[in-house]
Amino acid sequence: MVTKALLVRLEALPGKEAELADFLTGARSIVMEEPGTIAWFAIRLGPWTFGVYDVFPDDEAREAHLAGGVGQALGPNTGVLFSEPQIEKLDVLADKLPA
Repeated sequence: MVTKALLVRLEALPGKEAELADFLTGARSIVMEEPGTIAWFAIRLGPWTFGVYDVFPDDEAREAHLAGGVGQALGPNTGVLFSEPQIEKLDVLADKLPA
């Protein structure tokens, strides 16, 4: 069961929408190496609004993810591909995941 989640909203800078989509698509390979990240989704919410939604079994796994490769990649791309990320820490009340 997952108990923790992250919702990260990213607003692409003008003309950087395709590059941000590529950045998020490429981030999948980094997340695949994180055993504590149970599910991870890169999403597009609108023409220039993107996001990441991911879930974890506990706070430790969530913090490890934030300190990991994708989290570290956000910093250098802030102001280059997107404005300041909006990172929300969520509690998961219920889930349905594959067995």
